[in-house]
Amino acid sequence: MKILTLYDNYTIDPNLKADHGLAVLISINDYNLLFDTGTKGEILLANMKKLGVEPKEIDEIIISHDHDDHYGGLADFLAKNNQVKVYVLSTEIQTKNIIKDAGAEIIEIDKPTTIMEKIYTSGSLGADIKEHSLILDTEKGLVIITGCAHPGVVDIIKTVKNQFPNKEIYLVMGGFHLFYLSRMKVKAVVKDFKDLGVRKVAPSHCNGDEPIRLFKEFYQDNFITIGVGKIIKF
Repeated sequence: MKILTLYDNYTIDPNLKADHGLAVLISINDYNLLFDTGTKGEILLANMKKLGVEPKEIDEIIISHDHDDHYGGLADFLAKNNQVKVYVLSTEIQTKNIIKDAGAEIIEIDKPTTIMEKIYTSGSLGADIKEHSLILDTEKGLVIITGCAHPGVVDIIKTVKNQFPNKEIYLVMGGFHLFYLSRMKVKAVVKDFKDLGVRKVAPSHCNGDEPIRLFKEFYQDNFITIGVGKIIKF
């Protein structure tokens, strides 16, 4: 299993473009799943090209929620490959319209769902802004990938722990939506991560520099720096 960041607020390679948004590619053998598509299709496709990822290689797409920094690149992607299944929540109206216009297949999933062996969704979470997260079952434990974590990243972790009571949380990565929180509240979130047994963290996208720095300070060697071009292998 390999996780490759294609779109993010940060980059680890100056030849790749950073921009506000998120897109992550999960690969298992010959199967490729794209989680979110970033904000701008031209940036997504340019980063993919430089990283050697062909749109035609993508089998399925999951859009975490109906905000344009997560579905914004979808139309341009589907213009290159509309022979994909796109998983969305029933509340993702904007996203569904894009998929319909492109002629791709829509699969609505509001409940926790098995996408394929070792890959799951959390199901629809949150009140005002509905969102679902991706869950990977690796040999090291569960990996949770969040879009923006509007339902609350700690609540997402608790939900996943309830769904998989016999599994440890190895890694939580993605957007935690912490940029608006005070330093004290971010520290409380970090403590909750520790108390919930999260072994490694990889915050990116909508967190802000200071919350990311605090996670790095607390997690030290178990902190993973994320940006466009970052590869995590299992």
